[in-house]
Amino acid sequence: MTDREKSSRPPLVLVANDQEWSARSLESILGPNGYAVLRAYTGKQALERARTAQPDIVILDAQMPDLHGIEVCRALREDSRFSGTTPIIITTSGPSGRAERLEAYRAGAWEFLGQPLDGEALLLKLHTFVQTKLQVDRVRDESLLDETTGLYNMRGLSRRAREIGSEAFRRHHGLSCVVFAPIIEGLEPDHSPTDEMGMRLAQAVGSVFRQAGRASDAIGRLGQLEFAVIAPATGPEETLLLVERLRASLEGTALSLNGGSPASVQMRAGYCAVPDFSESTVDAVEMLLRATTALRNLKMEKGGSMVRAFDQVTVHRP
Repeated sequence: MTDREKSSRPPLVLVANDQEWSARSLESILGPNGYAVLRAYTGKQALERARTAQPDIVILDAQMPDLHGIEVCRALREDSRFSGTTPIIITTSGPSGRAERLEAYRAGAWEFLGQPLDGEALLLKLHTFVQTKLQVDRVRDESLLDETTGLYNMRGLSRRAREIGSEAFRRHHGLSCVVFAPIIEGLEPDHSPTDEMGMRLAQAVGSVFRQAGRASDAIGRLGQLEFAVIAPATGPEETLLLVERLRASLEGTALSLNGGSPASVQMRAGYCAVPDFSESTVDAVEMLLRATTALRNLKMEKGGSMVRAFDQVTVHRP
């Protein structure tokens, strides 16, 4: 979603409260003041809807029938699928003291409010919270780095591809783009790792690539489990050596992905490389896309080679 789309739609507030009168009271404050409201009636439902709807603000009642609001808040803060910039407010109609308020803040709540709510004060706080979230999101969207791994994101890789390509063109150097995908041994090829395991694997791959990559290479993350290397002064033959070096570094590292015994990880790779970039008919960003195509073509085949060049891509026709 673009910044313009974010600014043009009303902020979405997820209200999790099983007390109809209390939820309607909040809706009567929020609706006329430009907020869209999404309801949840249990803690589990709040977790599901927060993950799927990605609201701008979450207001949780402390006393829900299945999970305490503080438990829900803590679970959301620990969930990689939920934005860490989203404000969470916990409200309570029952007795509360300093200890509960501090526990709410430790769980990641931005505010802890007793009822009855002061509507005017609530609206002023919500406005401040929403503006803060939008500013942080804008900075994050414009960042060149991936939050999970510290590697370049797609925006950063595209920029570095143009910079490296320009230098390679001027110097008549080779250029290589490689896209890697790790495979967890024992996990069926058609199955994806869990979100938690995927995040741990992404962090582990990022750490290995940062240590094993050359200082001149631009290394980034394209998707959940796809990683790219843009290598200057690297032709087709040198690319295969680069692939084997990074594969060996990863496959030789014991990775603990689920808190248990170390997992064994292999690596597929697709690449596009030219010996003299000044003679290339495509730019560096297109080479990156071609390397991605080579990898995904390789993924469609079970067994066989673990490395595929773009010029070896098989066209699959219906």
